[in-house]
Formats: sequence, structure tokens, C-alpha cells
Amino acid sequence: MVKEGEQLENYTKYKLKGRDELASVLAGKDNLFVIACNKCFKEFETADEPECGEFLQIAAENGKTVTGSAQVDFLCNSTQTERKLQGMIPEGTENVVVISCGLGIQTVAALQDIPVCAASDSLNYRGHHGMALTKKSCDACAQCYLNVTGGICPIVDCSKSLVNGQCGGAKNGKCEVDSSKDCAWEKIYQRLAKQGRLEEFLNQPVQIRDYSKTSHKFVTDYVKAVRENRLEGYYGGVHPSERKELTEHIALERFPEPEIVAIPLSMHAGAPAKPVVEVNDEVKVGQKIGEAAAFISSPIHSSVSGTVIAIEPRLHPTSGAQVMSVVIRSDGKDTLHESVKPHKDLDSLTPDEIVDIVRESGIVGMGGAGFPTSVKLKPNKPVDTILLNGCECEPLLTADHRVLLEFADDVIYGLRAIIKTVGAEKGLIVIEDNKPDAVELMQAKVADIDNIDVVVAKTKYPQGAEKMLIKRVMGRQVPRGGLPADVGVVVSNISTVKAISDAIQTGMPLVERVVTVTGEHMKKPGNYIVKIGTSVKELIDYCGGITGDDVTVKMGGPMMGFVLSDLNVPIMKGSNGIIAVDTDHTEAVPCIKCGRCADVCPMELSPLYFAKYADEENWQGMKDMNVMDCIECRCCEYICSSKIPLVSKIKAGKGAVRGMK
Repeated sequence: MVKEGEQLENYTKYKLKGRDELASVLAGKDNLFVIACNKCFKEFETADEPECGEFLQIAAENGKTVTGSAQVDFLCNSTQTERKLQGMIPEGTENVVVISCGLGIQTVAALQDIPVCAASDSLNYRGHHGMALTKKSCDACAQCYLNVTGGICPIVDCSKSLVNGQCGGAKNGKCEVDSSKDCAWEKIYQRLAKQGRLEEFLNQPVQIRDYSKTSHKFVTDYVKAVRENRLEGYYGGVHPSERKELTEHIALERFPEPEIVAIPLSMHAGAPAKPVVEVNDEVKVGQKIGEAAAFISSPIHSSVSGTVIAIEPRLHPTSGAQVMSVVIRSDGKDTLHESVKPHKDLDSLTPDEIVDIVRESGIVGMGGAGFPTSVKLKPNKPVDTILLNGCECEPLLTADHRVLLEFADDVIYGLRAIIKTVGAEKGLIVIEDNKPDAVELMQAKVADIDNIDVVVAKTKYPQGAEKMLIKRVMGRQVPRGGLPADVGVVVSNISTVKAISDAIQTGMPLVERVVTVTGEHMKKPGNYIVKIGTSVKELIDYCGGITGDDVTVKMGGPMMGFVLSDLNVPIMKGSNGIIAVDTDHTEAVPCIKCGRCADVCPMELSPLYFAKYADEENWQGMKDMNVMDCIECRCCEYICSSKIPLVSKIKAGKGAVRGMK
């Protein structure tokens, strides 16, 4: 407890050097650009750090010219720092002065060709330095050598922590202690030579390690696995526990005919469909019961044959609102509507005919977004590649995995239809490496197809997000506010192309889908072919119900799924999973500005500001920080040290920004 009159010191990781030491550091240097890190691991404030102003005053007292200054959040985040500093350092700058811990100093030194010097020492460590997912490169020795070594730390990068040059044991540039490690001193010599400072270094006094200064060696390995792969393919991402072993081996089973289905007229992006049936009407499987109400909309079809018993508002499972729904009592006969019949073969169909079939079949993105597929198949820009998303990166879910294994030919047929429709040159089926059986099968299936290949992607969440997938596979960056077509790509989901295949080959519109029912608290997990409108409660009951008391049920996966407070809601076109998992009772505490959310955000945003601005109702601030670019993948919330419900705050901000004039 802090006694009265005492002040709680922030955990800051660095402290500005004293005036006399700074005067020595600045001797012989001029035309300085100053970069200060807005400290991490502290009470979250947006105020500028006082060390920057203090240094500028000292520089002026010593007659130094300052060409400019910048203050940067999480300076050790090399990806974001490089972008923020681009074009900022003016011509005529001879030295870059960095006020940060050793991590930030080394990050800037690696990005600059001009000399970088440290104006601070790394100390005051009181917790997990390295909580941000940055490679360990500072040992908090409180005696920074970076000014004399060109920004490369001899304490960390040299296996022997030598401070006066090579030991002579390096072979082919590799350390004799650790052959996987480059010799730190060879790197130091090369950088100093490039900057014309090698002779100066060789003529300086011998460096002595001062062990009287505090040294805390407690950087743990708990983020090592994440660090190694966090930048592979695309920036950020996380590696949550997959738990797919619960259902990945279980073959598809057709769920029994439901007695009653409640089919929402709004289960797609855009305008709700308008009902074209009335109470007491007899309907058949595949019959249109709702007409698309706008360009961005989708028709709805009956999943059973029987009698319309109500057209009324019913609870929507993901929005929580009451939406108009068509309620049908099944007659158990599954009688097909007369319109359900095969179309011409794929080679005989024109692109426009395929688009019409997809539109009239009510096919939407079945990965969860629900965007009308017919709109996606009419891009207003040239498209050269179709990416078929078989990643299914959400933990627990295995619906698309089973579709790949059990409907491989239909998946390929649907992909060929999309390739033809948009005039693409090729199709790539992207499957994460945690599905080796699907990879092997699809590779065999497309071996003789010239314009379709399988791409095996290293497992990482949220790889299935469109923009991440495009960057990972194509190396293309979708512009801010842009669409995949802007970079010549269309992305589609596995179950979506299966639905396209069904629509063309059998004439069946989208009236059923594969749903994974799983989780540690689901008595009988499995993968089921379920008719749209089927009650979630009936589905769970069929699986033996839920075990345990403190359980949360979600529609979707654990990362992006929606909590179901009422199980009397229907399976929709985008319902790829129903999961029963432990309830998280962790309570949020104030942000400690650790920077982990900025490290893992695949959209390269700073989610910690969204939480702060949402609490302040500073909607303009959220807009300025590009909240609308957020894909709500929940990586930030998953890794948040303070367990702040970031996504709910982001959604509130998005809603407010949309309402701004």
C-alpha cells in the first residue's frame, strides 16, 4: 500500500541519462533528430513524455541544432515504427537520438543508416519486460553500450556478453558458443564501418562492465513460440489452443428432419428479404419464401416441405434483435419444389447465367459474413486469382474441414464456376497445415487441373480473414477501405462454393449447411448437415445436451462467435458452429499499456486507444485511429493483459462513427 505523501512510480523501463553524461554523449555531434518512446507498462495516458522536452532543453544548452522530434508508441514494434518514421527525418540530420529502453534504441538503429545514439538507460524493471511480443534484445543492464556499438547490444547479442570486441572464436560469421547465432561483434564492426565510425571505436578507452548497477535477467520464454512466427505471412495474429481434435475425425451426419423451422428473412448482409408467402400456405423444399429487397440482399428459401404457421418477429441469434421470420411446420415428406432441377453443364453456362443462378439460390458467404455471393461475382475490376478459404482458423470448428474431405469434387466444381464467372486466370485452395488429410486429398484431386493449385499455409489466427489471406498467399495489400477486387482477387469460403455446386448441378438453393457442434461441455460433439431454421436447442439436445453448470454457448467459434443467452434461436446460412465452453469470469482492470494488442492486431491498429476513447465517448478520436478498419477478430482481446472487453468497445465506436455527420 502506498503511504500518504508517497507517489506510485510508473514502471517505465528507461530513465533519461544525467546532464553531465548527456553532454558527453552529445560531444562532437550536431543536427540531431530526437525520437522518444511513449513509455509502456504504466497507467495509460496520452500525454507526451517529459523526457523529450527535458532532452531538447539540454541539447539547446549545449548549443546543438535539433532538426525535429517525434514521440512514438511502442518504439520496439519495428513494423509500426518503420511506417510511422517513414519520411519524417529531414535531410541534413547527422545523428538520431533515441530516448527509450534498449529495445527501442536498437529498433531505430536497425532502420537508420545514420548514427543512432542512446539518451537513456534501461532500468526500473519491475515486471515482465518483453510482455510485448518483441524479440528480446535488451537485458536491462542499466549501462547502455549502444552509443559505442552502433545500436547493437553486446550484452544480449554476444553469447559471452563481451564489451570490448571479438573473442576470436567466430567461424564464418557464427558464434562458437551458439552456431545458430551471428557473431555480434562482426555485426557491430560492419555497422560502424558503414557509418564511418569504426576507427573511432577502435581508438576509444576500454569498456568496463559495471556490475554495481541493477541487472534483472527475467525475460521469460512464454511468448517465444509466438515471437518466432508472428510476422510470417502477415503482421500480427495469435495462436489460440485449437481443440479441433474433438470433432475433426467425425464424419458428417444428417440432422433429423425438424418438426418446425423458423427461417429469418435477415441472415445476410444488406436489406432483409420480403416475404412472398402467407400464413397457411403450403410450401416445398427449395421454394422461395422471401424475395431480395435490394441490390445488396438475398432471397430466402424453405428448407422443409409443410405449412407456413406464422410470419412474425423472432429472436435473431447474432444481432439479438427481433427480425421478421417465416415459421414452417414440416410435413416430414421433404417434397421438392418444381423449380429444383439441374441447370446446364458448367461449360455451357455463361458467366451471367452463373451469377443469376447464384443470386436466385440465395447463396451468401457462409464463413459468417453473409455477403451476397452474386455481388462478389460481379467485380468492377479485373480479377486474376480466386482464393478459396479452407483455413478454418477459428478454434474448435471443423465444418469446412469435413466438407473438404467429404465433398471434394463439389468444392472443386464450385471453384471452377467462380473462376469462369469472373474470368480469373487461376484458383488457389488455401488450407492450413493442421489439416494434412484435406491437403493430401485436395492436392490429388487438382493434380491434373492446370489452373487450380493447393496452397498450404502455416496455421495462425486470423488467417481466414480476407485481407490476411490475400497478404499471406499473394503478397498483396488491400488498400484501406478497399476490397479484394482492388488487388485482383476474389475470396470465397469452402461451404459457399459447395453451395454453388449444388445450385448448378441439382438446382437446390441454399437451404442447409454443415454445423460443428462441439466444446468441452458438449456431451456428443460432431459435424451435422442441418436445415436452415432448425432450433439451436434441438440441435444441442440431439447431441446429448450440455455438461456442467458454468457454461457459455456461442454461435460460431470461441474468437468471433456470438454468445447465445437464449437457445431458442435458428441455425442460419452463416452458422458454422455451436460451441459450449467454460464461462470466462475474468474481470477487467485498467490498461497497463503493455502494447500486446498493437503487436497482434493484423490490421496494424492500436486497440488500446479504442478502449480509452470509447470510455471517453471520443468518437472522433476512434475515427482518427482508423477504428473502421478493425475486422473484430478479437486478437487484441484474446491477448489483453488487463482483460478489457475491447471488441464491444470497438463495436460501440464503429456505431457512433457511422452516425457522425
